[in-house]
Amino acid sequence: MNLSKNRLWLLGAIAITAIMIVTLLFAPANNKVNSGSTYNRAPDGYGAWYAFMSKRGTEVQRWQKPFEDFAKNQDAKPPSTLLRIYSKLIPEDVPNTEKKWVEQGNTLVILGARAPVTPAPFSSLHPASAGEIKIDTGRRYPSAKKQVLDDQFGAIVWKEPVGKGTVYFASTSHLAANAYQDFPGNYEFLAGLVTQESEEQEIEGTQQTLAVKLIQNSSNPLSQGTSKILNKVWVDEYIHGYKDREVLEREYEGNLFTYLAKTPLFPVLIQGTIILLVAIFAGWNRFGQPVTISAPQVDNSEAYIQALAGVLQKANSTDFAVEIIGKEEQLQLQKALLLGQGSLESETLTNAWVEQTGRKAAELSELLPSPSHKRRISDSDLLAWLGKWQQIRQYLPSDRKNLK
Repeated sequence: MNLSKNRLWLLGAIAITAIMIVTLLFAPANNKVNSGSTYNRAPDGYGAWYAFMSKRGTEVQRWQKPFEDFAKNQDAKPPSTLLRIYSKLIPEDVPNTEKKWVEQGNTLVILGARAPVTPAPFSSLHPASAGEIKIDTGRRYPSAKKQVLDDQFGAIVWKEPVGKGTVYFASTSHLAANAYQDFPGNYEFLAGLVTQESEEQEIEGTQQTLAVKLIQNSSNPLSQGTSKILNKVWVDEYIHGYKDREVLEREYEGNLFTYLAKTPLFPVLIQGTIILLVAIFAGWNRFGQPVTISAPQVDNSEAYIQALAGVLQKANSTDFAVEIIGKEEQLQLQKALLLGQGSLESETLTNAWVEQTGRKAAELSELLPSPSHKRRISDSDLLAWLGKWQQIRQYLPSDRKNLK
């Protein structure tokens, strides 16, 4: 089946639109927004660290609502810790609502705070009691007063007291990502940042120690002689695009169109629809059943003449064309001059032509074929010769020009 060019353009536009939609719907969500999420199993995700915290007995929970809801959450009362993992956050720009929550005695841990690039090597190892801490970034924060993990180039992890609480910053968002499962020191170090215990316990770093509080649960006989983590750790998944059903209903009011209008999928759907409409109206101007076009009727006489002319042109037989056409033109001229269809001498025909038209004899005599020899002329001369025969017919009386 042969497809027209317009139909091919239409099918191509439909295929491109379908590929765009399928790519957006089913492509893996491995992007910067998902980087640092505990749902992410990629090297830059935190799924392994989340499982590590749950296995060691720490009460850790994902949060999938805006911070305004978190601040009002009764389960997040002091002492609680909120862990946020993202990049390019300016440390001085912690919102006031979050500062007020920290002032109550809570802890905010931010991994991926903005810090300038320094001459520090990209990969470095820092000794610690739980194992070496591997850092893969050359960014350091030079003006941190209370450094938690640093080297000669500046602070890698630092803290800022806010009221009764503390905000911890890290210049890397991959401190305990899935890629560092072979470095238990990274996991233990982040666990020490997010947990508070009742006694001061030191986590050794390169040139410093991290002091964290221990809270002893003396009422439980099983916990005597051991430290039990009482504070709850929350991981902010809302910043990674994960939302509770309640939030979705509140933001989009259960309207699918409103939901799509606030997602990157909506502009793509609009563009795809426009491309489809343009393709339909530009390349497919009908919507009914295809109409069979009848083949044009062939004029056999004209086809024969065209074929013969092609053969004569390839054979360069202009002499044959001059002979055949000349005889036919002479016969038509005899009829127009009322001389009948019999064969006449060239002189007789010329005299009748001069007598009836008043033109010169030379105009006609140069066109009549010579009985002595055939003339082979060029294509341009042949066209000029035919043009002169056309002029001869123009000089005939008006009632005889079309006489056959």
